[in-house]
Amino acid sequence: MLNRVILMGRLVADPELKTTASGVSVTSFRIAVDRNYVKSGEERKADFIDIVCWRQTAEFVCRYFGKGSLIAVEGQLQSRTYQAKDGTNRYVVEVVADNVSFTGERRDGSSSYGAAYNQAYSQGYAQPAAPAAPQAPVQPVPSYQSGSNSDFQELVDDDDLPF
Repeated sequence: MLNRVILMGRLVADPELKTTASGVSVTSFRIAVDRNYVKSGEERKADFIDIVCWRQTAEFVCRYFGKGSLIAVEGQLQSRTYQAKDGTNRYVVEVVADNVSFTGERRDGSSSYGAAYNQAYSQGYAQPAAPAAPQAPVQPVPSYQSGSNSDFQELVDDDDLPF
């Protein structure tokens, strides 16, 4: 059997770190994941998915992510039932995250999230790409949207194709 979920979305609210009676860190939060398909004349819709993180993953999420942060989550889908305070039985489906990641969206250090993100990179939680060697300035690619026939060269048909 296979039960793997990979999602990327934005946190709906700031995650809150909690501790179980046995001292294990846990957090739960919800992310909004946009749907790929948009019906003509309608706005894009999103699915709101509950995520649960345990131990170091929970601490990492609470320290470096906040409301509106883009996050990638990998984990397993889990369903459970519980009894609410009013006595009704509730059924919940959630993703139990094994791994969470920054998504490459890097903000400046002016916001608390941006500063935390930059700090996480400097502490080795993720490795930034190595700076590229200096190169010659990149020339802009010409646009042929308003081009003329003189912009193109005619191909000779000699029937000697390499494929």
